[in-house]
Formats: sequence, structure tokens, C-alpha cells
Amino acid sequence: MSTTSLLIALYFCRFAAVCLLRFMNLGHLKRYGTTVPEGFEDAIDADALAKSSSYTFAQSRLALIESIFDSAFLLLFMFTPLLPLYDAWIGSLTGSFFLRGVLFMLVLTIVQEFLEIPFSLYRTFQLERSFGFNTTTAGIWLSDFFKSTLISAVITSIVISAALLLVEHSPDMWWLWVWAFFALFSITMIYISPYLIEPLFSKFEPLKDEELAEEIRRMLERTGLRVKDVQQMDASRRSLHSNAYFTGIGRVKRIVLYDTLLKQMDRPEVLAILAHEAGHWKKGHIWKRLVLMEAGALALFFLVHQMLGWGGLPALFRLNEASFMAQILMVSFLFSLVSFPLTPFGAWLSRRNEWEADRFATALSGTPGALASALVKLSKENLSNLHPHPFYAWFYYSHPPAAARVAALRAAERETASE
Repeated sequence: MSTTSLLIALYFCRFAAVCLLRFMNLGHLKRYGTTVPEGFEDAIDADALAKSSSYTFAQSRLALIESIFDSAFLLLFMFTPLLPLYDAWIGSLTGSFFLRGVLFMLVLTIVQEFLEIPFSLYRTFQLERSFGFNTTTAGIWLSDFFKSTLISAVITSIVISAALLLVEHSPDMWWLWVWAFFALFSITMIYISPYLIEPLFSKFEPLKDEELAEEIRRMLERTGLRVKDVQQMDASRRSLHSNAYFTGIGRVKRIVLYDTLLKQMDRPEVLAILAHEAGHWKKGHIWKRLVLMEAGALALFFLVHQMLGWGGLPALFRLNEASFMAQILMVSFLFSLVSFPLTPFGAWLSRRNEWEADRFATALSGTPGALASALVKLSKENLSNLHPHPFYAWFYYSHPPAAARVAALRAAERETASE
């Protein structure tokens, strides 16, 4: 078997594993999906559970179709004359190493955005609407699409331009300087995105419930976190899904609450959710994740540098030669094969952090029952799968299954009541 055939076979094995995991999950839901989990009895009945199961099946069917399309396109592009033809076409436009690299990635980025249009339209206006979530109009969708495409193009151009300039000026050590630039750029985006990018899509305003905002500040000050802004976002203009999040690095935080969340939750539940988010910051989950990601990125950039220096990448894809950016694309393909088996490690680490944040929220708010009821409401309102296959959850889930979290919180509530 040639190396190219081996790569294609490995990709098919990866795709088959993804499908098998998905079918395992759906099969488990089909067997147990009519049973209301303990702790959910007062909020979810048989009809709600059936609707939740139908939503999970609909999402999975669409995800399967989309993954088949993406995989077919990727394999055709990487293992047919499409890649060398595209590479040669970009090279015919300019002889500049810098401009050739920018155009190579920019055109691919824009093409990818347009290829995703049918799936985005179906997901928004068919799937999400049929389950009562979508509130997006055609005008909002078009506006969001063109703004996100433009932003993606601008960011891609900036990042690739800076990276290629560093490659040109430091051929031997570019991996270190590009890594440093990417790390700095990522941190910068965390700071500026809430002020420059997010307002392009949503309206943010101070939380109208001033008493709740003050309660949030007092609760978080007990943890040493200073809240700069407590804002609400008009998420209901696009969807009825609910959420809340923190932004900012360091002790000063900006809190954003979806208006849908504020309608669904009572005050203790909102405070419990934010206590959980505060737990992530107080326990250092955010910066630890950043450090881990950047350490992995540094190793990856060094590995990419070594692979490009090896010179045998084009031959793996049955090519005699390939541009710098085409070889970067080849490395990305190889990395997708290697990284897939590592997925459970990242999921496990994230779940461990979620358990820790739940415990912190329980200690901070003193009301584990409030967080439990908030999770029940979130599961009901978002039609979450309450019966994921254990192996599927272990492999993919960044959060522990809702039923397990609620059970642990109810146990903590009973312990608190008995003290």
C-alpha cells in the first residue's frame, strides 16, 4: 500500500469512528430516551423528552450529512489534481512569497464560508425553526453572513501576512516567532472582541435589573473578582437558546447575560450560574487552558518547521512540489488524523474543570439546589440530550452530562440541609 493510500485509509477509519460514535449515541437515546432522569421529573414530561430526542436526532442527521460533504470535498481537494491546480493558479497571480501565501489562504477561507451556506440556511430556517428556536430573519442572516465573512477575511489576512513576513525574515527560527505572534494575537483578540466584533452582531446594554446586577457584583467581590460591566444581550433576535459568559483577562471581568436566560431563570438561578462561571476564573481554569494550548501550539509549530524542512511532504500526496502554504495544508490534514485519538483527553480535562466549578459555585452561593434547577431549565429550554451514550460523552463531552451534574448537586443540597 502506498503512503497516499494509507493516508486515505486512515482518514476513512477516522470518519468511520466518528459515525460509529454518533450511531452509538443515537442508539442509546432510542433505548432510554423515554425515561425522565432523576431530578428532572418536575420540569420535563414525556412530551418534552420526546421533543428533546427528536431534536438530537435531527441535529445528528444534519451533522452526518455535513461531515460527509466536508470529508468528500477535503479528500477530493487533497488527493486529486485540484490541489496542484489551485496552487499553480495562485502562483500564476503573483511571484511574491508573501502575497501568494495570503491569497492561498484567503481564497480558501472565502470558498469555505460559501460552501457552508446551504447547511447554515437549513439549520437556521428549517431545523431550528421547526423546534421553536429560530427568530432570525432573512435580513439578519444575510447581514451576519457578510459581516462574519468580511471579519474572517480580515483576520485571516492579518494573521497570515504577519506569519509569512516572519517566515521570510527568519527562515530558521520562524516557528518560534510565529508562535509568539499567534499567542499575542489570541490574547489581544480576547480583549478587543467584546468591544469591536461582538457589537457588530448583537446589542449590549447594562442589565436592566439593577438590583440583580448589584447582587452579582457583591457575590463576585467575595471571590476577589471585580466586575466592570454586567450587561444583557439581545440574543432573542436570533435564537431562543440561552447562555451567559464572562470576558476579560485578570481580575476585572465583563459579564454578559442572554436576554433569553433572564426570562427563563429566577434570581438565585442566575446567581448560581454566574457563581459557576466565577469558579472557572477563581480556579485558574482559563489561564491554565491558555498555557496548555500555547504549549501545545509551540510544539506543533516546531513540528511543522521540522516537517517542512524534511522536504518529503509533497510526495506523501503524490506531488513533486508544492508551495509553502500548500504544505501547511498538508500538515493540517496529517494533524487531523493524529489529533482525533487525543479528543477524549481534552474532553476529560474540560469535564474535570466543570465539576470543580460546580463545587465552587455550591460553596460560593450556598444553594446547590439553585444551580441544579438552573441546569434542569437549561436542559429543558435547549432540548439537551439527557441520555448520551456513556462512551460518546466520555469521548466528546466538554461538560458532564446534565443528569449527572444535577444528581451531584441534589446530593450536595441534601447534605447541606442535614447539617
